[in-house]
Amino acid sequence: MILKTFLGAIIVIFLAAPALAQKNKMSIHHHSNDNPGHGKIIIKDPWARASITKNGVSYLTIMNHGKHPEKLIGVMAPVAKRIELHTHKNDDGIMRMRQIKDIPLPPHGSVSLKPGGHHIMMIGLNRKLKLGDKFPLTLLFEKRGNITVTVKVRHAGALGQAPNHDNGKHKMKH
Repeated sequence: MILKTFLGAIIVIFLAAPALAQKNKMSIHHHSNDNPGHGKIIIKDPWARASITKNGVSYLTIMNHGKHPEKLIGVMAPVAKRIELHTHKNDDGIMRMRQIKDIPLPPHGSVSLKPGGHHIMMIGLNRKLKLGDKFPLTLLFEKRGNITVTVKVRHAGALGQAPNHDNGKHKMKH
């Protein structure tokens, strides 16, 4: 009974978030803080690649317009069993992904989660992400609290906003 109630709540959140995002035009997300000393966090251009396996990846830019440092300490989404913050590390010419515990955000600064750098790893997708799909993603900040955005799914080889081509020469090990 408890499991059915929990799953029902997850489904309601999953179904309602895209409608709310569309209403609020969430391609750029402005969020003011309840605590003015921590400033304003803005989330820009949240997107994910269409998936070809049971894992997926998501990217975005976080701007900290506050006077104090902040940290992204976690991420939640109903599309995957587990979500982790990751970065890439060059290990003898092979790019390897590594889980990290947080992503620091300097005061009056920004951090871009992008291909080849910091990213959000979605492990054990409930379904493959298809071009044009949307899903809610909740970012957990150390001081600010939670911000939920709507992620738009781009094609499997997408590298960001500008048209770009993946030459396939990168070796990737997890």
